[in-house]
Amino acid sequence: MEPKSPLGGTTQNITGVKWRFPPVHPEGRKFGGIAAAITLLFFIMGWSVAGWLMVIVTGWVFTFFRDPVRVTPLDPDLIVAPADGLITLIQEVNPPREIAGAAGIGDAPMMRVSIFMSVFDVHINRTPVAGTIRQVVYISGKFVNADLDKASEDNERQHLVVERADGLRIGFTQIAGLVARRIVPFVKPGDVVASGQRIGLIRFGSRVDVYLPAGTAPRVTLGQRTIAGETVLGRIGDATPLVGVFQ
Repeated sequence: MEPKSPLGGTTQNITGVKWRFPPVHPEGRKFGGIAAAITLLFFIMGWSVAGWLMVIVTGWVFTFFRDPVRVTPLDPDLIVAPADGLITLIQEVNPPREIAGAAGIGDAPMMRVSIFMSVFDVHINRTPVAGTIRQVVYISGKFVNADLDKASEDNERQHLVVERADGLRIGFTQIAGLVARRIVPFVKPGDVVASGQRIGLIRFGSRVDVYLPAGTAPRVTLGQRTIAGETVLGRIGDATPLVGVFQ
């Protein structure tokens, strides 16, 4: 069977793809509606300066919640980026205690790839691999700058563990930031997800950490930008490091 394309048909028989304006996720329509209502009220009251400022705010709110179509590579051994953003940290760390151990992703140190999402990035998050959601662990916490290393342990966050068909488990974490105040899950333990499937969002600026399994080197470099569901973070079992250059 030929692989299906999210735009219809298969990847083999598509001769061209046209750009489409990304739709707004349902989670964001109410916020856009509220902003639009305030904008209209300001104009009705004659506050034109505030009204035009709210026009900009309303446009930003709808843009923030955009939900573009992504094309995920159909290779079960690839770990794809769960978020749009900037690779700000790549470090060997111990796994978070909330998802460590035999029931989680283990106790051995592993490479953590951190993706920082600014308020201008798409904030729909996606699963890095296909499998079954085994854990969804929410931790309340602070709202310090998500770009800082300590945000992984101090900030409000939500850990997720996905178990592949072969039993390998991949962990990743949604982290709230200075402006982000709400992590919205789309999945729960027991759900079966495809690679690149939408699993949640974080409102208004944040970060996502991905924990690569042993023997898997990052295929991204610091300063690189990622596209959720498309950018390859690593290939399971491939320990060849990637070197990049700023230019």
